Amino acid sequence: MIEKDTGTLTAHDSSPIEEAFVVVDGVKVHYHRAGVGRPLILLHGLVGSAKNWRQNINFLAQDSTVYAVDLFNMGESERVPGLDAGLEATADRLAACMDALGLEQADFAAHSHGGAVAMMFASRHPDRVRRLILFAPANPFCDLGHQLIRFYQTGFGMWFARQIPSLPRMLKATALSRMYGDPSRVSVGALEGYIEGLHIPGTMDHVLQIVQRWFVDMGLLRSALAGLAAKPILLIWGDRDRAVGLPSGHELQKLLPQSRLMVLPGVGHIAFEEMPEICNQAMREWLLNPMPFAKFSQEGDRDGMAFPVRSAETGVSRDVRSVA
Repeated sequence: MIEKDTGTLTAHDSSPIEEAFVVVDGVKVHYHRAGVGRPLILLHGLVGSAKNWRQNINFLAQDSTVYAVDLFNMGESERVPGLDAGLEATADRLAACMDALGLEQADFAAHSHGGAVAMMFASRHPDRVRRLILFAPANPFCDLGHQLIRFYQTGFGMWFARQIPSLPRMLKATALSRMYGDPSRVSVGALEGYIEGLHIPGTMDHVLQIVQRWFVDMGLLRSALAGLAAKPILLIWGDRDRAVGLPSGHELQKLLPQSRLMVLPGVGHIAFEEMPEICNQAMREWLLNPMPFAKFSQEGDRDGMAFPVRSAETGVSRDVRSVA
C-alpha cells in the first residue's frame, strides 16, 4: 500500500520531487520519487537518508523513475524496535519494498553501507537487478575502520554512540567535512541529510545493531560476491576516501568481472554529493549503456569514456576514467 505525503521537495532545477510512504510488512517506509522511465532505486549510507541524493535525483529523473529510499529504521521511515539489521534481512526487506511499490526489476545506485546492502540484494535476488552503481561500498576488503568498529562494539563505545545525536552541530559538521576530499565542497543543507534522523528514538539502536554484526556481515557478503559475476557494476571512488579506502575498491573490482572502477582525484567518501555533476553524468551513461566504460592503459589510451574534473591537488583539469 502506498500513502502519498502532502509535502514536496524542490531540487536545484526547481522541479518538485514527490514524497510518499509505502507500507512494507506493516511498516511505513519513506521515499522520494521523481521522473518517468526505468526504475532506479537510490540507497543511502549508514547514518544517511534519502535527502543525501538531493543533487542527483532530478538529473537522473530525466531518464528514470527515481526512488530515493529512507532505509528501514532510518530517515523518515518508521522505527521498529529489534528489527534484524543484518545485510541478508535488509536485502530481503528491500525486495518486499519493491513488491509494495509494484517494481519487478530496477537499477540501483548505492553508497557505503547502502552499497553493501545493494550487493547482498543483487546476490539474493539477481533477477530483480539490472545494473548497479556503487559509491565506495562497504566491503570485506577494507580494514580502515576496523578499530573504530571494535570500539563501538564495546559497552563504552555503545554509550558514546548514543550521545552523538546530542553533540553540538559544529562537531557534526566537522565530522561530515572529513568525509569530503575538499571540505569547501560541502553544500548548504548537506548536514541535515545525516543528522535529522539521529534524534528519532530507535535510530542509534539500529545503527549499533549494524555495527555489532559488521564482521559477520562482511564475511557473508564476501561469500555472496560470486552471485554478482554477471552484473554490470560501476564502482565510483574518491582517492581521498577516509572511510572505505580505494585499495579495497581495486580488490573488489577484481572479483566482479563485469565491473568498471572510476576514480575521482581529490574526492572523499561521498563523491555523489561532493562532485554531483561528474557523478550524475557517469551514472546516466552507465545506465544508458555501460559499454563505453572500456579498459584503458596507463600509456594514455583514449578508447574509454573520460570525465574532466578539477583536481584538488593541482587545481587543473584531469581526466577521470573507468579502469579495469
